[in-house]
Amino acid sequence: MDLYRLLKYRLLAVTVLLVLLSCSVKQSGSNYVDLVNPLIGTAPSTTISALQHGEDEKENNAQVVPYVTVPFGMTNWTAQTKSTETKCVAPYYYTDTKISGFRGSHWLSGSCVQDYGSMTIMPITGKLKCQADDRASSFSHDTEKTTPYNYNVNLADYKIDVNMTATKRCGLFQFTFENSGEAHIIVNPNSDEGEGFIQINAERNEITGYNPAHKIYQGWGDKAGFSGYFVVKLSKSSDKYGVYQNEKILDGNIQIANQENIGAYISFMVEKGETIEAKIGTSFTSIELARKNLEAETKDLDFAEAKENLKETWETLLSKVKVEGTNNDDKVKFYTALYHSYLQPRTFNDVDGTYLSFNGGKQVMNSGNEDYFTDFSMWDIYRSSLPLFNMLTPKVNGQMMKSLFSMAEQGGWMPIFPCWNSYTSAMIGDHAIAAIADAYLKNNIQISDKEYGYLIQNAFKTPENHADYVNGKGRRALDSYLKNGFVPLEDEVKESFHKGEQVSRTLEYAFDDFALYQIAKKRGDTFHANLLKKRALNYQNVYSVADSAVRGRFADGTFTKDFDKLIRKPYITEGTPYQYTWYVPQDINGLMNLMGGEDGFNTNLDRFHAAKQYWHGNEPGHQIPFLYNYSGQAWKTQELVTQIMKTEYSNDVGGLSGNDDAGQMSAWYVFAALGFYPVAPSVPQYVISGPHFDKITLRLENGKALVINAKGASSGKNYIQKIKFNGVEYDKTYLDHFSIIKGGVLDFEMGDQPDKSWGTAKESRPFSLSN
Repeated sequence: MDLYRLLKYRLLAVTVLLVLLSCSVKQSGSNYVDLVNPLIGTAPSTTISALQHGEDEKENNAQVVPYVTVPFGMTNWTAQTKSTETKCVAPYYYTDTKISGFRGSHWLSGSCVQDYGSMTIMPITGKLKCQADDRASSFSHDTEKTTPYNYNVNLADYKIDVNMTATKRCGLFQFTFENSGEAHIIVNPNSDEGEGFIQINAERNEITGYNPAHKIYQGWGDKAGFSGYFVVKLSKSSDKYGVYQNEKILDGNIQIANQENIGAYISFMVEKGETIEAKIGTSFTSIELARKNLEAETKDLDFAEAKENLKETWETLLSKVKVEGTNNDDKVKFYTALYHSYLQPRTFNDVDGTYLSFNGGKQVMNSGNEDYFTDFSMWDIYRSSLPLFNMLTPKVNGQMMKSLFSMAEQGGWMPIFPCWNSYTSAMIGDHAIAAIADAYLKNNIQISDKEYGYLIQNAFKTPENHADYVNGKGRRALDSYLKNGFVPLEDEVKESFHKGEQVSRTLEYAFDDFALYQIAKKRGDTFHANLLKKRALNYQNVYSVADSAVRGRFADGTFTKDFDKLIRKPYITEGTPYQYTWYVPQDINGLMNLMGGEDGFNTNLDRFHAAKQYWHGNEPGHQIPFLYNYSGQAWKTQELVTQIMKTEYSNDVGGLSGNDDAGQMSAWYVFAALGFYPVAPSVPQYVISGPHFDKITLRLENGKALVINAKGASSGKNYIQKIKFNGVEYDKTYLDHFSIIKGGVLDFEMGDQPDKSWGTAKESRPFSLSN
């Protein structure tokens, strides 16, 4: 990082500290939901590894927004400080100074993609100003109150107090005017494509409309086959209304469509202290279904009831994990992380189960009594977000896996990274397989023969129709991977947004092959199991013994000559070769052997950390702190995890160290605080790092409870001395998933100095394929 950038971020860090009090959480009673601070991560990161490794402000921003929403809600509601649907531009940033509306958003929380099918509502007073930048009002964070169930702010320029809450598919608003006079409520679809439709029905006090969704990555700019539909129902009638396009105001007109910057307004005379309420129903199917969702979820429901219902929804979820300790800041970080973990994937179906089919919306489908989900940031969330759901809320995770299989049935191929209900190959890998394997190996789902066929197809075939491949079906570079046992540098992987990245693809495909091997083995398919088990070792084909690191390789077997493992390379995804070297979660013992055994592995891993190569802000390294458990030095894992939790997370606005990526960064923290982590999803084990609260109670979906006692952990005793499970001494450095879900009591004896003898026995170590 150059001096200018370093100084810039250091100054930002000081600024963040100065505003820390303004984003503090007001607590009431013992409610877990009131420990959540949705503003954490809404400003550029001030953490150590973000400043060192992030290349730009997009990588150094968590990209979360203060959503008011139900867990996995169809539409999430936020104050809007950015009015576009541009890639990598979130609807809200803490550092902005003006609010231009309140958005019904489909932004993938913590991502660098784009919002889609969104709409915005904005109340103003005085002169009618319709364009977002013109109507935007200044506001103070001192008057901004954020919780998962309610957002409240004062629009200073208009003296309007705004309150917002939500249901699964609807938003509810109260606009209270401090002064009497003329007021306006403006609604617009947020199309960046010059598209959309809006219409006023004054007799019904309604504004309806839609905003067509478009793809990025595969088929960039093409229509996704559906729109974000909305119905706005106002509590007050008026005969003064109109539509607009750019600066042109069309008084009395009731509709406008397919032009840039369009919207509608209704004007009122208001009394001092008067409140106008708005209820907004949304749908991805039609205006009629948006209205049906609105009626089903908000009919006869007043604002206070809706707010209390949403509060209780979050309280019920968050109370599945009760943490107790002396450090209140850590509780804020923990419950905020749990909130962030449960924002995506997104419910796509209407209240009656209706949704438009995957990959084009050509058919009307129905999910029955279950929900159908989309917006899987799969390269990220298979690592710990989905395993967290498998542990705490396995039923809904099962519905998510069913949704992935529904996509395969409707589109013909398992999706790689399904967003906006379409195929994309946005990132690398084939991790729907890993996600499904994790649920299947933990007995949360069953897999039919037909569904298994889709998994095998992704691993062994490429679409015969090249257009299907270009449009996102099938693994990228599968043919060259199968031919060589790795993706050679000659294969530029042109039909992908992330081109190249051949070494990273090889490593991640090897893991996906391992996950599918696990499925095949459980199903008794020895033919495919044997093939996939061999392919799970393909990571060896890109490892350079001379460099103690992975390295780019040509088809003839030679390694690239231009090499520095500390510098980013085009054959590595978002990082350096050294950072990706450790991505062998299925076979750490095998990687250890390549490095010359335990001593060589530990020396290399020590050297990696000494070089300050660990970058917590990017997902492929999230398993690295736990690897010492495989090599007889578990105390170093305990030390590293403690350090990361202290330095890479805080409860201020810059307190997440990189893109949260649909909750993956946050789910890591949740697991780390519990004291164990799913290093290799599909292996029903969690690698132990030690709890960070004095007592933790997990209330599991099967009615069982797991109590974790770790006296002193919240006040600095972070080294494991001894473990007992249900009163019996426990010497493993991992926990078995099936033991956890049976419930019981885990007693950790913690100390402030490492016990370097704990967990050293080879038989105490986690699973490796080469065991």
